[in-house]
Amino acid sequence: MTSSTIFSGVSPISLPAAATGGNSPLTLRDMLFFIRMRWLWIAATTFAFLVLAGSYVLTAEPTFVANTQLVIVPQVSGSEAQRAFAEDAFIEGQLEIAKSSDVVGGTVTALGLDTDPDFVDQTPSLQDRAKNWLMGASSEPDTASQEAAGAGPRDRQPQQQIEDGRIHDRAVATLLNMMGVRRIGSSTIIEISAAASTPQQAVDIADTLARQYIQKNIAMKANASRQYSEWLTRFVSEQQRGLAEAASALASFTSNPRDQFKLAELQSATDARRTLYENTLNQLTEARQRITYPVSDATIVSRATLPLSKARPRSTLIIAFAAAVGLGVGFALAMIRHAGDRRIVRPHQISEAGGLPFVTLLATSRTRNGHSARFPAGTGSSGTAAAYPAIPGMAELSATVVGLRRKRRVVIGIVAVNPGSGASTIACELAVLSSISGAQTLLIDAAAQKSSLSKSIAPHSSTGLVDVLDNGELIQTAALSLTPTLKFLPLGKVEAVTPAIRLSSRRTQLSFADLKKEFDAIFVDISAFSASSDVNAIAPELDGVLVVTSHGHTSIDDTMHVIETLRNVGAEILGAIINHAPKRIES
Repeated sequence: MTSSTIFSGVSPISLPAAATGGNSPLTLRDMLFFIRMRWLWIAATTFAFLVLAGSYVLTAEPTFVANTQLVIVPQVSGSEAQRAFAEDAFIEGQLEIAKSSDVVGGTVTALGLDTDPDFVDQTPSLQDRAKNWLMGASSEPDTASQEAAGAGPRDRQPQQQIEDGRIHDRAVATLLNMMGVRRIGSSTIIEISAAASTPQQAVDIADTLARQYIQKNIAMKANASRQYSEWLTRFVSEQQRGLAEAASALASFTSNPRDQFKLAELQSATDARRTLYENTLNQLTEARQRITYPVSDATIVSRATLPLSKARPRSTLIIAFAAAVGLGVGFALAMIRHAGDRRIVRPHQISEAGGLPFVTLLATSRTRNGHSARFPAGTGSSGTAAAYPAIPGMAELSATVVGLRRKRRVVIGIVAVNPGSGASTIACELAVLSSISGAQTLLIDAAAQKSSLSKSIAPHSSTGLVDVLDNGELIQTAALSLTPTLKFLPLGKVEAVTPAIRLSSRRTQLSFADLKKEFDAIFVDISAFSASSDVNAIAPELDGVLVVTSHGHTSIDDTMHVIETLRNVGAEILGAIINHAPKRIES
């Protein structure tokens, strides 16, 4: 009775045991109950994922992306179908050239990215160090060993060049991961995009990549023209010698013509040699012009502009994804917790497992000023009603107990599975409501382990149940009259053997049979099952027992152990009470 809570809101009393065998289908009510019970798990998991996502968004270095567009003019010929196929192949080749190591390396060198500590980390990563350690190599030169071997500056210079080459390669690899080249639709326009930590650096990288690509294209064409020019030079020399030989033969034959047909043949051969020589000479001149004045196949049509906002991290997408993943993980964890939770949260858990006639849900609510109900003596019925206001919901439970009394269930014991479940308060409230209905009611405190009723109602009582067991005549003075229809028998001073065990011996001066002649209803508060074995001794002497559990704390396994144990000793289990249920569950 020292608790600062009272109980209200009883679920429908009669809950017939469900038929065993087979699983009931999942209903919308079950899903809503699951959400009401496990919403904290779902909300906490979702919140944790949102916190992680928010931390990443706030701490991640922003990345800006700039784009440069170029138009490519393919030099192809043939039919329309052949040109279309050749154009696609040509543009695909140009995309690969734009991503080549020469273009990317030239950009790294032109912008000095390999010396920029913000762009490339020159210190080997932990993964690289572990890899080098496993391979038996060191990522740093062993200066001490070199000095011990007498290595001079000439020996250290190649090592520095190798290290510079590694840093350059690392910068090239980093830039390859931060750039992209794509064809826009089916057009001949390609787009080069570059990402960087600052908008200006992104613009510089994108424009430099475009320029390096154009320079690579020009260099490739110039190199091809140079090779073609060298071949044409050799071919012109051969044609020149052939033309000179043909002209000499023609001149020798003309000075002494003997055969007109032979003359015509030599004249025709000389003309053909001259024509071939002149054409080859013209092609050589054009090739040398292409070397001197090369023209690229690509032209920049749109230079990169400063990006107005960051491209990564995408805050909205990351937050939405984190919320979705958090909800999914939260539901999964809640389902695992719900499936493995053996605590009592719904009445059907006990009714199905124990086959009880009824299971009651009692919600928790605070009284005025946080104090429990007191029991001042009253004389009139109106005063009694005012002193003991019926708690909402408890009246239904009392009505069920009245119905049990009609079946000659007069002496009812109230026992909790575990301490702190509120069995003493429930026994007191049932006694109060029974007395208000006009029935002569006796409330007995037999909880030797924790006599909260005696401490709350009669803290200064000199005699009690212990004394009445020795002298039955003391019942008249030991039983305190709280109202004209309600009396309370405190515990008294317990010595070696508890009153419950002494009552089970049937060798005491007090018997329930005698009390039934005087009282219409008798409620006995018994120590919790887990704290004492008193209930095993006294339960067979009672007309029935109400088992009290705590919502969300008492396990179904412990409850079934109590029910089966009491049934084994011959006790009749009238029903069960789920106490401390939240308002949302009770409703």
